[in-house]
Amino acid sequence: MMDVAAILAALDSLPLSQAIRASLFAFPLIEATHVIAITLVFGTIAIVDLRLLGVASGHRPFTRLAPEILKWTWIAFALAAVTGSLMFITNAGTYFHNLPFRLKMLFMLGAGINMAVFQFLTSTSVHLWDDRPRAPPAGRVAAILSLCLWIGVIAMGRLIGFTSTQKAEAAPPPAGVDFDDFLGGAPGGPPPSAPVAPK
Repeated sequence: MMDVAAILAALDSLPLSQAIRASLFAFPLIEATHVIAITLVFGTIAIVDLRLLGVASGHRPFTRLAPEILKWTWIAFALAAVTGSLMFITNAGTYFHNLPFRLKMLFMLGAGINMAVFQFLTSTSVHLWDDRPRAPPAGRVAAILSLCLWIGVIAMGRLIGFTSTQKAEAAPPPAGVDFDDFLGGAPGGPPPSAPVAPK
């Protein structure tokens, strides 16, 4: 049976992981897509939570608003999960041992549990408060927890970038490329714009 270190090393050495690391554009594009997806996840969830709190859309029945919004939440979450997984495999060992990454996963788990409790317990009485401006206390507590947990997910996600280093793919420069010429200098001498000390 493979241990955790072996699994992380296997993910790190996948051809897909190496291809993403070797590409100049792949990781930034994946990361940008991930950020956009997480923004959509939080934004759509916030609309539902604010409805539960009575802050916004209080005139709309919850049973009409939630299905319209949450379908986009799931689409965005699926995109975030795919792009997040692609980023993870490029540097699995570092991310796995990163504290903000672990806290992000913990907050996401908490958000999932909170959503399940609301779905299977609180929302069963939705017919009693569907047309009211805000949900009963249990619904409002669920909304506050949801907002706090997802803000935690976003905050920890941003911290990951400041507390981990991206593994670079060591590759030789393309044939025929002279970086000294590219920068305007010559091997072994100062660039043309550099002042020359008097003799």
